[in-house]
Amino acid sequence: MTQLQATPDSRIGALDVLRGVAIFGTLGTNIWIFTDPNGPASFLPATDPTTLPGAVETTLRALANGKFLALLTLLFGVGLELQYRSALRRGGRWPGWYLWRAALLFVEGLLHYLLIFEFDVLMSYAVTSLLVAHLVGRSERAVSWWIGVTTAVHLLFIALITGALLAGNASLRTEPTALYAHGSWPQQVAARIDDWLVYRAEAIFVVPMSIALFLLGAKLHRAGAFAPEGQRLRNRLMIIGFGIGAPLNLLTAFAGPGWFMVDRYVLPPLVALGLLGLIPSAVRGSGPLLRGMTSVGRTALSCYVLQNLAAAALCYGWGLGLAVRLDAWRPWWTIVAWAAISAAFMLLSTWWLRHHRRGPLEAAWHRAYLLPQRSAR
Repeated sequence: MTQLQATPDSRIGALDVLRGVAIFGTLGTNIWIFTDPNGPASFLPATDPTTLPGAVETTLRALANGKFLALLTLLFGVGLELQYRSALRRGGRWPGWYLWRAALLFVEGLLHYLLIFEFDVLMSYAVTSLLVAHLVGRSERAVSWWIGVTTAVHLLFIALITGALLAGNASLRTEPTALYAHGSWPQQVAARIDDWLVYRAEAIFVVPMSIALFLLGAKLHRAGAFAPEGQRLRNRLMIIGFGIGAPLNLLTAFAGPGWFMVDRYVLPPLVALGLLGLIPSAVRGSGPLLRGMTSVGRTALSCYVLQNLAAAALCYGWGLGLAVRLDAWRPWWTIVAWAAISAAFMLLSTWWLRHHRRGPLEAAWHRAYLLPQRSAR
């Protein structure tokens, strides 16, 4: 490990807004799973896009599917870059205690997976950050090489799976289950343990993509994407995202299940780049919506985990069971559920930050992070 020195770096307010958007966007993807009586078995949509409800659900799923996960991944890379710069300023050792941060994130993700939600992303981010922490300080050429190689590995894997799906040699369909409509919470936990390879498959195979997006997020931050003088770069990102990524993504969304992997894991990162360029350019003023989104961004870990817990309590059989009771009202009640949970967490996070410096999970995580450091002194 090397000894480092650098100049100070300031906090970028637009990042909080971006995190808030990403958190609500991931809920916009996950809410279709929570509100379906089959739970995670509905990961692949089975709606008929020729009907009005089916067309609405397909369109809304397409708007959220993968984009905000990719945006959140890019922002994790920006966060890692900021941690690296912080180590530079302090003249500390890198990655040093950052590895302990990654370990805590993995434990957080493991608990989130076991107790709440099958498609947790925190475990994957923890593994990715362990790898990227040793790459973020490399030369621009080395970073670009790693982005290229990991992107190529990811695209090759997606191409192989897509080819098999289109040829009819593979299927992503799952059997319907009553576990989430009527099963108990301990039964669901047991199912996550028994079927961990199925539910954790995504977290494993997206690691190459996550490495590329982590490094790209760090690279964009260094290039001034969030600085006032970075508007030209942000404009380029919007052209890539909305001029290229969004139209192609719209086509794959309605092209059938054979294109699902491309629809979720190839084109959404391009759209996420557009969002990364748009949101810092468009953030103006200090209205209640912006304040709420900023508060969610500042408590992103708490909101990510607790909004999934709230959705599970509302929808699953061990809670209010609304997924079964209101299934005839899909997709309309799903939209209402997403809006209600989002509004509630904007209000709750804003209220919480008036009385506390960090979100509840962030505070617990911070204490756990500092504990071994104090013991080592």
